[in-house]
Amino acid sequence: MRVSPSILHLDLDAFFASVEQRDKPSLRGKPVVVGGIGGRGVVATASYEARVFGVHSAMSTGEARRRAPNAAYLGGRFDAYRQSSRIVMALLRELSPVVEPLSLDEAYVDLEAGGIDTSNAVRLEELVSEIRSELTRRTEGLHASVGVGSSKFMAKLASEAAKPDGQLVVPSGGELEIITPLSVRAVPGVGPATMDRLAKLGIATVADLQKTSAKELARELGRSAGTALHELAFARDDRPVQAVREAKSISVEDTFAEDLVDRDQIVAVIDRDSATVAARVRKAGLFARTVTIKVRLGDFTTWTRSRTLEGATDSAERIRSVARGLLAGLAIESGVRLLGVGVANFTTAAQEELFWADEELTPVTEEVSSAPAMKRRHGLAGSWIPGMDVEHEELGRGWVWGSGHGVVTIRFETRETGIGPVRSLAADDPKLRPAELLPMAFQVDEAPSVQAD
Repeated sequence: MRVSPSILHLDLDAFFASVEQRDKPSLRGKPVVVGGIGGRGVVATASYEARVFGVHSAMSTGEARRRAPNAAYLGGRFDAYRQSSRIVMALLRELSPVVEPLSLDEAYVDLEAGGIDTSNAVRLEELVSEIRSELTRRTEGLHASVGVGSSKFMAKLASEAAKPDGQLVVPSGGELEIITPLSVRAVPGVGPATMDRLAKLGIATVADLQKTSAKELARELGRSAGTALHELAFARDDRPVQAVREAKSISVEDTFAEDLVDRDQIVAVIDRDSATVAARVRKAGLFARTVTIKVRLGDFTTWTRSRTLEGATDSAERIRSVARGLLAGLAIESGVRLLGVGVANFTTAAQEELFWADEELTPVTEEVSSAPAMKRRHGLAGSWIPGMDVEHEELGRGWVWGSGHGVVTIRFETRETGIGPVRSLAADDPKLRPAELLPMAFQVDEAPSVQAD
């Protein structure tokens, strides 16, 4: 624990839903739910207007629809979320070279490493306010809750207490006053299972934890977990903010002495390599958004196919499922000389289950090299996903409100136009096509590379 509050935790408020409300003027102030829209879909984020109805992340979309039938249900636009996330992370790196992103919408910052004087409480409050205002300006309307404390634990608790769209700086020496009345659930690492075990000891609050010896906690939870929990009960947390270089990719390739022609054998290799890749991803403490397979046929034609997920995973099952799906689209009966599975586009936080139900709607990038390389984009014709950006040759830009029975309904508006009209068109209208993201003034095209000290 530090002598002054020099660790900042920033959490973008209802991030996915807020991006959609910013980019879709007709949804501002309305309940919005982002996530899987299919029968097995799961809520990724609900706007604060939707939370009034009891909708929350990780809830099934079916249950959300029962609670908030009039909300807008959108399939998610990961490119738009990455676009805004990169702007925010670039802003934080202007404060300090030591920034630890936890996900697209959350990060720790070591203010001390940035040479910022954190001993002046008034100036620190002003700095945090300036950061939040600048973030809103650069992202064209998003908001964040920010906490600052003498440790990661306290900074995270402070940002949670500041939600939504607020800030809290916990002065050194004031930590116990804040944490003692809290539920033990507020302590990092305490989930439902640990809560049940602590309840057997009569522990419900941090105050109860403080009265329990480290030995008793160790007996119930194990030495490592018990000791760590006892330390956190007194706000003792020395975990550093860690900025690490992001790995570009992790992959495994097999070259065969004889071409494989049996599809079951080929699938078995895919499964084995997926498990190996997943193990390496977990060891690195990362989660991957993009899965790739590489297939070289007997005539040396080499296919590379990839799918970017609407989330991030370190699951062997998930990687295997996507890799198998990529393989299914290739004609491999002539024999396979080389086979590989890889992952890339890493983050440090999992988001794997939120959009899985809609995986079949995500595009595949494909490259073939037998002579000059060709690149093609593939999607399902006529798949108009609610929320996606579209453009009509005559009517302009808009977004998909809904589709079905050969008709697609479009709201023609952008964040720059104000609320626009709704039109229903034929789903196969040749003048209607998916649209690229609108550029932003502070757009960062590539995530900055960060090296560890």
